[in-house]
Amino acid sequence: MGLKTLLRAVALASLSVLCLSGARAQDSDVEAFYRGKTITFLIGTAPGAGYDIVGRAIAAHLSRFIPGHPAIIVQNMPGAGSLTMMNALYNRSPRDGTTFALPLNGVLLENQLQIYARGGGTVSFDVARMGWIGSPIQEPQVMWSWHGAPVRRFEDLRGPQPWTFGATSPTADNYLTPVLAKRLLGANLKLITGYQAVSDIFVAAERGEIIGNSTPLASLTIGKKEELAKGNIRPLAQFSSRRMAQLPDVPTGIELAATDEAKRLLELWAVKFKAAYPIGLPPGVPPERLEALRAAFKALMLDPEFRATAQKIQLQLDPIDGADIMGLLDSLAKANEADIQKLKEMMREE
Repeated sequence: MGLKTLLRAVALASLSVLCLSGARAQDSDVEAFYRGKTITFLIGTAPGAGYDIVGRAIAAHLSRFIPGHPAIIVQNMPGAGSLTMMNALYNRSPRDGTTFALPLNGVLLENQLQIYARGGGTVSFDVARMGWIGSPIQEPQVMWSWHGAPVRRFEDLRGPQPWTFGATSPTADNYLTPVLAKRLLGANLKLITGYQAVSDIFVAAERGEIIGNSTPLASLTIGKKEELAKGNIRPLAQFSSRRMAQLPDVPTGIELAATDEAKRLLELWAVKFKAAYPIGLPPGVPPERLEALRAAFKALMLDPEFRATAQKIQLQLDPIDGADIMGLLDSLAKANEADIQKLKEMMREE
């Protein structure tokens, strides 16, 4: 070995040792910071709601994977589609990694579409500047019909006869997704709002008041598993960027779209379903703590004890990490402004 080669090898070895020492020191700093601390986990819905159940399951196990093993307490902060919580998180919470939050997934689109703000809330945050930890599942909205109606495929909704769908409110996914199906895919739908919950919509379908609805995937595969297996519920389309494993024969809205514009708009709408339960931090959290929390989340998703808990609450894990969520937000930032405005207008026209 020549002298130059030897010196180069020594330099590389020294650099590796320095990098490893730096990483260990960083890990030690994170552990020292979190030891004895309490993390506040804000949840943007009322106690007992689906987001609350999922958030509390995560809170019960996550500490084991965070350096220093801080305590985690859950605080519910419902209001204005999670805007109340998001504004507090972004503007008033400490930016040191001791507060993170689980909002409704529509928050990821709120800076562009301002759906929740229609109810009088304000948007005083920028999701692209936040630190995102991950989401335990990806979950699309699924449009379906009840077996009593002669609607077996999405194409059957495109005829001259209007079909009645139920919804809870004009800002709910079970309303907005059918609106997009009308505007972008040619579905002939009449939407009736005012149902208090998804369970009421299922009852209305059984009674023949409506013929279908749009609900989260788990509402069918878990909540209505028997009816789905018997064919009483007929999935027509899933609004995601890809077909989910549970419904391999059901087309996505993007597949059903006839124009490039419609495909682009539905890709934008699918962002929120790729991160169905997004967990995030306010901006300005030290990067080493953000990375430690992301690593803890990834480890949690593989943990047998947590996976057993997820199974008990019927949470079908399909996680994405914080970097993936940042990628989704980056795609939104790069989206054609005309597409954003078109999507926004479509949701306000109904």
